[in-house]
Amino acid sequence: MTAHVPDGDQRGRLAAEAITAGLALGAVLGWASTALVGSFRGEDLPGRYWQPIPVRTDTSGFVAFLVATVCLATSEYLRLRRRREAAACPPPERPAMLLLAAAETVTILATGLFIYLSFNAITHPASLPLHITHLLPWPAEGTVRVEALLLCTCSAGLWRYLRARYRWAPGPAPAVADQDSPSPGTSRSPAPRTIVDREH
Repeated sequence: MTAHVPDGDQRGRLAAEAITAGLALGAVLGWASTALVGSFRGEDLPGRYWQPIPVRTDTSGFVAFLVATVCLATSEYLRLRRRREAAACPPPERPAMLLLAAAETVTILATGLFIYLSFNAITHPASLPLHITHLLPWPAEGTVRVEALLLCTCSAGLWRYLRARYRWAPGPAPAVADQDSPSPGTSRSPAPRTIVDREH
């Protein structure tokens, strides 16, 4: 049995999936580090995140959050597309894959944002009426905290529904008749159910 070697197009998509996944993780960590500064040393937010680059810490966190959103959604869509191509049953359509990738991204990032702003409400509640970022005139931190909670609730429900509605993992290989096959009139015990089957 020979291993399947992906062609150039597949290798390119795998590389894009890997790169965007790495960028997403790095961006999430970068945003988390600025969130910690905002929670414990808010007076340092106007300072540079890294001295060689003249960019404010809070600006760096805002940009990192945007990069994480784009890269996380892209890498998840490419992963779902790769699994879709290997699925044995009729695969879901592209709109469903895009919707699931977006739901997963919103769930993860909205959860992180809600936790950060809730922690801010404990450490310095006076900042809740202030703008979430100096780059935008709106909304306030308290408003974003409620919006993040609503987004997390809705996207998590959609995420769960789509994963239960479609099969996203490769199905079992079709059975091949051979001399070990049961004779007519006999039964064979069913194969163990997969994790995906349990999700249904």
